[in-house]
Amino acid sequence: MNRIVFHALGRKFLQREEDMPADDGARQVIYQTLALGHHIGVIDCLQARLSCPEDGYAAWLAALPEGEARRKLAGALRFGEIMIDAGHAALLARALDQGRPAMSEEQRGWSDALMRELAAMAAEPALYLMVKRHEN
Repeated sequence: MNRIVFHALGRKFLQREEDMPADDGARQVIYQTLALGHHIGVIDCLQARLSCPEDGYAAWLAALPEGEARRKLAGALRFGEIMIDAGHAALLARALDQGRPAMSEEQRGWSDALMRELAAMAAEPALYLMVKRHEN
């Protein structure tokens, strides 16, 4: 059974420690670059935060109101992968909240897990989620 998995940025690191400059000013530039997401020899470590069966995911989306948030999340079914960043957090949180009455208990649990990730993104805009369809 295919699954839709939400992966959160856990940490970033330089591929080689020698790529980190010794000068403090230059180090600050590197840290700012990492925060902005410019990937120059940078590896992102993603951790699975939420996983649901593909058919359950589709039913969960059906509980959301029509609109941009639902379209965004449906991209994982359509394209196999989407990225969610801080710019999507408020939009998705509103849709999850509005759709909550039509959700099953399991779907509410998925919503709660996603809401925690969205809140973390709102607090730290460098965070993001990769949502991927994993085929079995």
